[in-house]
Amino acid sequence: QVQLVESGGGLVQAGGSLRLSCAASGRTFSSYAMGWFRQAPGKEREFVATINTSGEITNYSDSVKGRFTISRDNAKNTAYLRMNSLKPEDTAVYYCAKRPFGYRGIGLHPREYELWGQGTQVTVSS
Repeated sequence: QVQLVESGGGLVQAGGSLRLSCAASGRTFSSYAMGWFRQAPGKEREFVATINTSGEITNYSDSVKGRFTISRDNAKNTAYLRMNSLKPEDTAVYYCAKRPFGYRGIGLHPREYELWGQGTQVTVSS
């Protein structure tokens, strides 16, 4: 059973930085595009960023563009989300997710992903 495990969340002051990690089990991590989403209480799950299998193509939501960076290390079976200049409105549970093998598309909606991690809490104080 393939699993995704997020880590790196925590409490940070506005303007600070965090790096989230998403560790994947299995032998074929490099075959799958990955994404990051977030969900605040009472709100829908929101797209944050996506990355293709090689790491060469990335996409970001307008709200995080220029502040967040998605990356991956296929040798370590791990995807990352570096978050800089954090704002209180970034407070949410952050989830990583795996897209199906051979999926064609950008991956901007949760329905385009087949596997999710348990999430990691990010809290940004003002």
